Order: sequence, then C-alpha cells, then structure tokens
Amino acid sequence: MAESARGVLLRFAPMIYGPTALFALGEGALIPLIPVIAAGLGADIATAGIIASALVVGQLCGNLPAGWLVARVGERLTMTGAGILALGGAAGLALAEQLWVLAGSVFLIGMCAAAFGLARHAFMTTRIPLDFRARALSLLGGAFRLGMFAGPFVGALLLGITGWAAAAAWFFAACLLACVALVLLGPDPEARAGAETIVVPPRPVAVDVADADAADTGEAVTGGIPLPGRRPAGVLRTMIAHRRVLARLGLAAASLAAVRAARQVVLPLWGVSLGLEAQTISLVVGVAGALDFALFYASGQVMDRYGRLWAALPAMLLMGCGFLALSVTHESGDAAMWFALFAAVIGVGNGLSSGILLTLGADAAPPRDPAPFLGSWRTLTDAGGAFAPVLFSAIAAVASLGIATGAIGVIGLLGALGFLRWIPRTRAR
Repeated sequence: MAESARGVLLRFAPMIYGPTALFALGEGALIPLIPVIAAGLGADIATAGIIASALVVGQLCGNLPAGWLVARVGERLTMTGAGILALGGAAGLALAEQLWVLAGSVFLIGMCAAAFGLARHAFMTTRIPLDFRARALSLLGGAFRLGMFAGPFVGALLLGITGWAAAAAWFFAACLLACVALVLLGPDPEARAGAETIVVPPRPVAVDVADADAADTGEAVTGGIPLPGRRPAGVLRTMIAHRRVLARLGLAAASLAAVRAARQVVLPLWGVSLGLEAQTISLVVGVAGALDFALFYASGQVMDRYGRLWAALPAMLLMGCGFLALSVTHESGDAAMWFALFAAVIGVGNGLSSGILLTLGADAAPPRDPAPFLGSWRTLTDAGGAFAPVLFSAIAAVASLGIATGAIGVIGLLGALGFLRWIPRTRAR
C-alpha cells in the first residue's frame, strides 16, 4: 500500500530536512560577515567583494565533481564527506591570518555546499514517489530558506555578544557537526519504510530509449537510459546525451535562478537610490522575504496537483512584470509606495517558485543514475544566479538603474516563454 505524503516527508526529516536547515543556518550566519572578516585582515572593498564571491565560484566549480562523486560513492558518504571538509573550511576561515587563506577557505566551503546540495537532491530524486515529489522538494527548498533567513540574525547576535566576526565561523562549524551526526547516525529512511516503499519513482511517460542521442529532443527526459551491463554514465557523457534539454529547459531554469539572484541586489539598491533610510529598506525587503517564505509549500502543492507549469509560469510572470513595472517608477511622486508594492509582488513570485529548480531537475534526470545530470543542471542554474548581479551592475554602470532593472524583467519574461515551451505537460495524477 502506498505511503502517505506526510509519512514520507516526516521520514526524511532527520537525514535531509534537518541537515539542510542546519547547514543553511550556519551558512546564513557566516555569509554577511565574510567581507567584515576580510576587511579585518586588511582587504579593501574590492578585495573583500572578490573574497565573498569565492563562495559562488566554489559552488560553480563543485557541482560537476560532486555529480561524479555521488554516482560512485553514494549520497550519504558524499554528504558526510562534504560536511567534514566544510569543517576544515570553517576552521580555516576563523583562524585565517592571510587573505589567500581566507579566500581558499571560502572557496572550499562553496565546493562543499555544492556537493552537499547535489547529494541530497539526488537522494530525493531516486526515493520520493512522483505523486508528491514537488511537495517534498519544495519543503527542501523551504528548509534551506528558513536557515538562510534566520542565519543573519544569529550572526548579528553573535557579533553583538562577542564583538568577534569569526564567531559566526565557529557557529557554522557547530552546525556542520550536527549535520554530519544526523546524516551518519540518523535513522535510515529506507530501512524504516521497507524496500517496497522506496523505489525509483515512476516517470510520467515511459520512453524506450535505445540510443540516447536519437531520443534527445530537448524535452525533459521521462524515461531512463537503459544501461544493460554498463557502468553508470560519466558527467561528460551525460551532458552530451542530454545537451538539448540542458540547452532549452536548462536555460529557462537558469533564467529563473538569474531573476532570483538579481532581486537580492536590485531591491536594496533601488531603495538606496530613492534616498530611503536603511531601516525602511530592510523592512520592505524583510516583508518581501516573509511573503516568499510563506508560500514555499504552496508551490509544491500546485506542481503536484496541476503540473509544473502552473507554478513556474506564474512565478516568472510575477517577477518579470514586477521588475519591469518597478523600472519605470523611479521618478514618480509615489516611488516609495511603488517600491514596497512591487517588492511584495516579486516576493510572492519568488515564493511560488520554491522547489521548481529542484523538481524540474529531478524530473529531467535519468532515474537510474541522476547524479551526473544533476551536476550539469545545478552548474547551469548556479551560473545563471552568479551572472545576473554582474549583468545588472554592468548595465547600471553604462546606462541607468531603471534600464538595468527592466533588463532583469525581460530575462524573467523570456524565461517564462522558455518554461511555456519546454516544460512537459504532465501531472502526477
């Protein structure tokens, strides 16, 4: 008899959701203080920014090796190894006396975050039944968002109590120890459920694939690539076999990651350009973040009940139109009111997109060996997230803040068209 969604989600809490929230909580406490630590070692503003960006670079560089590693040693060992290595990065960051040591530690943490995230993504992809896959992955995204939302407050509290920015690094180390303990010692979801309830999830449409290249139409893969008598495909081979879905649906997903990342830069800068006080800007961004967090599970419900497109398309339209509308309000008499309104619209759109990238990646991945594909998928989406703030800053430098904000809105609308064209019209039920 099939197990209920609630039973499966609760069963995965100790090994997946708990470690995810802890990892994000520690990382969220640390990230805002990395430039502060760098400045304390003598870095100027530009150098501190480069050191802080080493986290994103590490994530980009870590996805493909993580896909190779998960395919060979498994998810549990990869998550454990990533947590232990990240401990070394946290200690190096706290004890660094030279900038190159600090940069290397931040880069290592980024690589470990990529491996940890990919391993849990692959774990869920192969073990969660399709009927409630989107809800499970939206809850995973919600656990991450909760940690990243609360983390900066913990970091500020530690800084206020100790007066020592590196205290956040030791807090991150403590969170990592708890993560590793949960992954290693927590109850095995498969053992608790029994072999009959944890199987590779069925695909919406069965596809008999004799030749991976011949079957690659650019649509999301809905059937496994048979590998009788062969070893699991490597990362490069998987990228080639699925090049069209990565170039089409993957690029649409990268545009979503780009719009998400840009909003974290656009909204604060827009408030500053209007001359608003820091407290007002923080309040507006905080309310948008609260709306975002409140909707994370609703996204999974919509995707499971009505199809992936019904969450992806409204999310991209809300964010794209929100940025476009915001871009023409700077000189209006009620610019502050429009800023608050469209920040909330963008927050709602982002909340509706919770778990979409995880779910689409899981849907498109070969069910028998998803890790190499997910490494490519996450590299593409992380690249979109890293590229957007750079593009926004470049356009703002040569044109204006309004034009740069409008460009982000255009990316959102193009991504909506990509989702409309490339998301398969399937439902779990």
